Amino acid sequence: MNYLQDLFSLFRYRDLLLILVAIAVGMSIGMEREYHNKTAGLRTIMLVCVGSCIFTMLSTRIGTESPDRIAANVITGIGFLGAGVIFKDENKINGLTTACTIWVTAALGMAIGSTHIFLAVFGAAVVLLVLWGLLYVERWIDRINKTIEYKITTNFEEGKMDGFKSLFRENDLKSSIVFQSKTPERITTYWKLSGKKKDHKRLKDLLFSHADILQIDIV
Repeated sequence: MNYLQDLFSLFRYRDLLLILVAIAVGMSIGMEREYHNKTAGLRTIMLVCVGSCIFTMLSTRIGTESPDRIAANVITGIGFLGAGVIFKDENKINGLTTACTIWVTAALGMAIGSTHIFLAVFGAAVVLLVLWGLLYVERWIDRINKTIEYKITTNFEEGKMDGFKSLFRENDLKSSIVFQSKTPERITTYWKLSGKKKDHKRLKDLLFSHADILQIDIV
């Protein structure tokens, strides 16, 4: 009996340690998402990591013929959860990075549940490096070359599009038409413009003061 109690205590403390590590890993990643005000924040990421950890622990102890079956289904469930944070706004898809974060957090939780602590901690450090460190690289790239979509509505006149193309070229921006709709009086054009961030800023000031533009939306 004492042997069984000692064995039970060993498993109990080990399980507690694994769950605490899962909480720490989930919290570290969740704080970054919460700081940037993302859909899946601190609590969501923590629960994903802890839940994946517990499911993986259970999958090795329930005694099924395929002990990896429960853990494998965690991936399927995380896929549905990740899909819930992806949404389409106009012509832009948002939430992909958050969905990927949920997915990789589940992988870290599974690593913890299978007692691969070093792998999970190292993986969490890599995730934070990507989310935090590469954010500055991303901003640097945007300063050099950034693509923005402009939805511009004007009165319909012949040669109006050529005038806008000239305006874009004068501001060192490459342009292409994504979509266009027209009524007898008005024309709405979705422009995709690429160039330096400062050139976009200068163009925005010109467009907002442009007398012929009835409505402008920047995606």
